[in-house]
Formats: sequence, structure tokens, C-alpha cells
Amino acid sequence: MQTKQPKQDRRRFLKHTGIVTAGALAGAAIPMVHAAEDNTVKIGLVGCGGRGTGALMNAMSTEGPKKIVALGDVFQNKVQNTAKMVTDKHKDSADIPQERQFVGFEAYKNVVDAVGPGGVVFFATAPAFRPMHVEYAVEKGVNVFMEKSFAVDAPGIRRMLKAGEKAKEKNLKIVGGLMSRHSTALQEAVKQLHDGIIGERVTCWAYREHGPVGLGARQADESILSHQIRHYSNFTWLNGSFLLDWLIHNLDVCCWAKGGWPVAAQGQGGRAVRKEKDQLFDHYAVEYTFADGTRLFAQGRHQAGAWNCFQSTIHGATGCAVIGEGVKSPKIYKGFNPVKENIIWQHPGSPRDQYVVEHDILFDAIRNDKPVNEAERCCYAAMTGILGRMAAESGQRITWDEALASNIELAPNIDKLSFDGDAPVMPDANGDYPVAVPGQTKVL
Repeated sequence: MQTKQPKQDRRRFLKHTGIVTAGALAGAAIPMVHAAEDNTVKIGLVGCGGRGTGALMNAMSTEGPKKIVALGDVFQNKVQNTAKMVTDKHKDSADIPQERQFVGFEAYKNVVDAVGPGGVVFFATAPAFRPMHVEYAVEKGVNVFMEKSFAVDAPGIRRMLKAGEKAKEKNLKIVGGLMSRHSTALQEAVKQLHDGIIGERVTCWAYREHGPVGLGARQADESILSHQIRHYSNFTWLNGSFLLDWLIHNLDVCCWAKGGWPVAAQGQGGRAVRKEKDQLFDHYAVEYTFADGTRLFAQGRHQAGAWNCFQSTIHGATGCAVIGEGVKSPKIYKGFNPVKENIIWQHPGSPRDQYVVEHDILFDAIRNDKPVNEAERCCYAAMTGILGRMAAESGQRITWDEALASNIELAPNIDKLSFDGDAPVMPDANGDYPVAVPGQTKVL
């Protein structure tokens, strides 16, 4: 698998400002993979948590006939809850008898097989499982909607990139849950920036700072692995860190606005106040460098009583923009003081829900055989977060190429997990988990 840093040219990046399309390989015969003759799209869901069920509901707003035919999760109660909700709200579009409600670590295979070629499966489990799940769907000729994040380490990213290339060859559709990319308001804002409304973009900031990420208590009869998966946001092997899983949208928006991916990063992080028995840092600060030497600064914190901020800020030669996740109405300003009287651009009207738009794109592509494949772009956005995590947790300056070539897996043998066995990361006798130590932790 090639691990070379993607070219930092404007043409390559501008094609990612909306939908990434995958054209036919020269001279290759590409099979038609689309909805059945009656135009009903079969749907399956793997990962029946709040976001997965929410995505399923969003998809029901798209045009054309569709049928939810299979659900899967490692937890039976989640499958049952989603089945009831879907059946109650969309009775005519749900056909999910008990025999197509799958539970366990192999449930993803059952769902993909039940949907079959031409259908679509939504993947919304903990990010560590995403490469394995998408890989199987592509192998079976099934279209994909995948929630963020898309992997937790470099081996996972390389696996996802390979699956994305295979999907192109098979004419499969892949859409990723970086919903900010599907916001028409944000698309217009980024176009304004690329067209030079504030001159050359020289500095970007990605912020996500708010109250603590909680950790629920482990139940008396619950395995350690089950506890970790239920609270995957607290365990780095499952979510790739707070920096990746929680900041990915605004990291992606900054790179989109800049017009390229970073080539290196250095940073820091740790546990200043957090004492919960998990792997979570409570703060990160990472400085990324782009190919032209300009910088992106990412700041993530979840601590009580501290300053809150949730946005992306872009500085150009003559002004600034406040955009991204957490910002309802993106705005561009003259100068560097983002106050009302300095606004030079803002999106008129009320854009359509970006969470629905991403499914409009996917289902339109399936029904009308349009080439849509966002796998590469999603992988690079995730790799940006992974690079930052590696730099902060090690305390070293790391290049993109070094990070992407790393063979360190956060969860080796993830395809062999069982609730009868140990988790990839186990607590010590006091119930404490290993936490990265900058200056000591090895990431390469």
C-alpha cells in the first residue's frame, strides 16, 4: 500500500469541496451496481446507537422507495430499541423480523449478506471497527454509508484506502459522515475563501472545548470489553482519541478551507484534572504544518468550568472567517475582528439539513448510477486527527509520511474479539488503564 503524502495542489483539493466522484478506470469494464428493478433500495444498519439510528432516520427523508431489512450490533438491547423505533415511525418501510436482527461481533457480516448487492449498509459502530466492516461490504458488492471516524490508526487508514479503491473498481458508492462537507452554506463559504475574498489563507484554528466527557460505571456482571465498547469515547483503541473522534469535523473544515492536508505536526496533551479510569486525555494542543509552511492549530479540551469554543477560524491576508461544526451560520469578515459590522459575506436563507443532504447524495447515486466515492477524502481527514494524536501523545514532531507508514495498531487482531476474552487494553490491579506519556510513548 502506497503511503506517500497526497499532492498539495489546488486542483486536487478543490474537487473535494463538494462530492468526491470516482470515474471509471481507463479501459476497464465497470459493472452496474444500483437499486433493484423496482427501485427499492435495501438498507441495513450496523451500530444501533444514537448516531446510527439517527442516520437511518435521516435516510428515510430521501426520495424514492426504500426498505430497512437488517440491523446489527454487539448489544441485543440496542438492536431491539432501534427495531422498535424504526417500526413505529416507518412501518411501511421496515421489514426487520427477528431473524434479521443480528447480535455479536459477526453481526456486520450477517447484515451485509442480508442486504445483498445493490443495497446499502450504514456503519456507525466505534471507529476501530470501521475498516473491517467497510472492507467486507465492498467485497460483497454492497454500497456504504460510514459514520466518522473512519479508522483509529495508520494500518486502519491504509486498509480503508484499499477498500475505497476496490469500491471504485466495482462501481460501488461510498459516502462518509463528515456532514459539514455536505452543508451548502459551508460549501459556499469555502468557495468564497478559495476565490480570494480574504486573500491567501495563512492560519487556521480548529476548536472543540466544552465540559467533561463522562464515563459510566461498569455493571457488576459486565465484561471489561463490553464496558469499554459501551463507553467507546473513553478508550483510545476504540475511538482514536478525543482529538480524532471529536475534532475531526473542524480539522477537516480547516484543511478544506486551506486547500490541502498537513505535512507534519507537533503537539502536547495530557490529563490535567481527569481521574476517571479510562485512557482519555482531557486536553490536546497540536500545531500542524502545511506544505507551504502555514499552520493549523487544533485545540481540544473537555473540562468543567473552562472556556467553551466550538468552531473553525480561518485567517487570510485581509480578513477572517468563522465556519465549521458548531457554527450555524458561517460568516466572513474584513479584518480580524469578527464583529457584525465587519461582515462581508454570509449565506442567505436556511440551507437544507446537512445530515439529510449526505443521504440525498448517496441514494441518488445508487438509484441513478452516479459515481460517488468519498473514501479517500474521509481517510485523509481521519489521518489528520491520527497524526495529531501521535504527535501529542509522543511529544515528537512527526511527518505525514512517517505517521501513515506506521505499523503500530491500537487494537491488533480486532477481527478476533470475543466477550469471552480480554479487551485489547486491560486495566491494572487498581482498575487503571495505561495512558500515553509525552516524551515516552512510542507511536512509530
